[in-house]
Amino acid sequence: MASVITKGEQNLSLLTSLLPANERFYMWCYDQEGKFLGTSCPEEYRQTLDRALHILGAFEKMQAYGSDPKRTMPVIIGSAIDMQWAAVMDQGRTGSVVLLLGPVFYVSPDRNRILGALSSFSDRMDGRGFIRGFMQALPDLPVLSYAIFSRYAIMVHNTVNEQQLSITDLDRGLTDKDVQASPADVRDRSQIYRAEKAMLQMVREGNINYQGVFQNSAALSPGVPVHGKDPLRQARTSVIVFTSLVCRAAMEGGLSPEVAYSLGDSYIQACEDCRDSGELSALAHAMYHDFIHKVHQLHVSPGMSHAIQKCCDYIEMNLGARIRASDLAALVGYTEYYLTVKFKKETGMSVSSYVRAARVERAKLMLRSGDLSVKEIAEALAFNTPGYFIQNFREVTGLTPAEYRKKVREDKTDTQL
Repeated sequence: MASVITKGEQNLSLLTSLLPANERFYMWCYDQEGKFLGTSCPEEYRQTLDRALHILGAFEKMQAYGSDPKRTMPVIIGSAIDMQWAAVMDQGRTGSVVLLLGPVFYVSPDRNRILGALSSFSDRMDGRGFIRGFMQALPDLPVLSYAIFSRYAIMVHNTVNEQQLSITDLDRGLTDKDVQASPADVRDRSQIYRAEKAMLQMVREGNINYQGVFQNSAALSPGVPVHGKDPLRQARTSVIVFTSLVCRAAMEGGLSPEVAYSLGDSYIQACEDCRDSGELSALAHAMYHDFIHKVHQLHVSPGMSHAIQKCCDYIEMNLGARIRASDLAALVGYTEYYLTVKFKKETGMSVSSYVRAARVERAKLMLRSGDLSVKEIAEALAFNTPGYFIQNFREVTGLTPAEYRKKVREDKTDTQL
């Protein structure tokens, strides 16, 4: 790409070198008609990420941006898989070019969610080769917060154009004409309500293993069923309502009103400025992730060492896998004996008892919020057999899973057991 960048290339090179290693993103260069000129992307990922740009519809948005002489401010381009790019117009030469930054994710990408989202683009793919290549590249794609990536886009713009724009000058996205109004409202509202309760409970608990609950709720409902001439307005309304609910759940989980309202207001303003459905989707996910992690930090026991907290977090994130004390010891660099002694001293429970209690808590959430069978929940939480799951559940709660589900759903006051 260096051969096509003249003015400002030294500043850009310096900017890239100053970025932390885990925050480095690739740069792509196109002329105003969309002709590829060069990239800093390594050869092994170049073809795959270029195809992703086209398959996900981001190339057309970048091309529209580059061909519109009125659009000179940097722009964020979203996609259906929460992958983002930033387009920057370099006006410092005859025949301006577009610098494309990315792709990046705002939160760590979930492989299953991405595979599901990519299935809707199967008509644009050539067999399964693209998906295999993309999933191989996925671990090396940077994860940056919305705020950080936006600031980098402004920095690049200022560097190549010798201007001094601020973050408020960022264009949040291209008008998304592909957003469709929701179909007739035939959703199961009781099921949606249970899923919503589960999502908000994850916020109150600061439960960092939220991905499954988040995906389940998204699959059940596309958002607030508001219909009108502006379907993008519907998407914004959904995200704003969602942000308000999450903000209040975070306060119920212990986050101070000062922090919660300030954070919620910033996300609502960013949502209001968005003009791209992919960007809205990513923003909602980033907001949910942000609130959960802030509450999670509040729940970290001040008397618990970093190593044991790391073990507890690992357990929460891996309830569906076999968890052994030896694995936790290796995670924090302790001997197994020292880890087990220290773990019980700080948590009051053995490793196996803690894992069991965490699995039962997750099972309670799954029983309250979904319709998975006892067998399916047992398998999802790595209990050896449904019978063993029922036995452990009864020992902790005094009820069988079926009795617990029936009691919760008959509880008219919604009091949690």
